[in-house]
Amino acid sequence: MKNTFRLSLLALLLFFKTANAVEQSRCFGSPDNGRLENGWQLPSSGENYSGYSYVGVMTGRNYVHSKVYEVVVDAYSMLETKARSKVYVYGETGFREGGKFKPHKTHQNGLSVDFFVPVLDAEGSSVKLPTSVLNKLGYGIEFVGAGEYDGLKIDYGAMAQHLWALKASADRHGVKIWRVIFDNELQKQLFKATEAKGLSEALVFSTKRPWVRHDEHYHVDFSVLCNPLTNPP
Repeated sequence: MKNTFRLSLLALLLFFKTANAVEQSRCFGSPDNGRLENGWQLPSSGENYSGYSYVGVMTGRNYVHSKVYEVVVDAYSMLETKARSKVYVYGETGFREGGKFKPHKTHQNGLSVDFFVPVLDAEGSSVKLPTSVLNKLGYGIEFVGAGEYDGLKIDYGAMAQHLWALKASADRHGVKIWRVIFDNELQKQLFKATEAKGLSEALVFSTKRPWVRHDEHYHVDFSVLCNPLTNPP
């Protein structure tokens, strides 16, 4: 009797999970003035990636538009074969229903994703960027010089591979990448990487100095057809 009840409960949970998964998102307005309906929560981790913070995931700060979800997860899947030894960390994205997302100025309609820079340790191995409350969950890290921090170096090759994978995945899913925001000086280092050849022509990199330095992460804005914002949050 107990086994039957457990199986019935599992079947019911699976039904609701499946039903929710096929319901697509709807975005409204723009990344800096918008909202989202039925946002999809990114997985907390995968074979080669993880979210920036358990607390961030548990408090729902990693929701995106369903199309962006597909692009992000598919890109990581591509990298399992194209960049087998590399590990990646994504940062904040937005709330399930979008809206204001402090301290960010954007991330309001499910189309903005922060990706922490992949890094190499002193032995040249790909490791996760350390994120904790001591460094503002990673956002307080400051890379200096050509991209060094506490014995770690930015892995520009792995970063370029990720951006190429995001573009390929976006093309496959009918999504556009509007822009990439990354520190202006560190962009020069990125474009020197062999893997980044042609990247500056394939994607639009912001040349304006952002209101906060984007050195520990690169911000990617995707472009999906959204509805007008008739009911501002």
